[in-house]
Amino acid sequence: MKNKYNKLVRDNIPNIIKANGEEPIYHTLNDEEYWDALLKKDTEELEEVKEAESKDEVLKELGDKLEILRAMAKYHGFTLEDVIKQADKKRQTNGGFQKKLFLETVKKDY
Repeated sequence: MKNKYNKLVRDNIPNIIKANGEEPIYHTLNDEEYWDALLKKDTEELEEVKEAESKDEVLKELGDKLEILRAMAKYHGFTLEDVIKQADKKRQTNGGFQKKLFLETVKKDY
């Protein structure tokens, strides 16, 4: 019996599958396929954050999203620290999201 996954998985997953007595069938993606798979995986992880039912599950899924972000940064030649510095720089000019502000519209007086 085969289960189809057709998705990007963490590097150790084939070894874990083998250790369970099963045979993983996989291949290495080219750069374009890898970027597309990262984007798809990021969306998948976001859905899992939305569906999490406990704080522990939310934390686990946020960790998965962080690992995807780390891989996306590395794909473009950045480190996670580079991304954090960029986020901090933007926070200095535009702020963060702590105030929970929701912009509805902007009136123009001209």
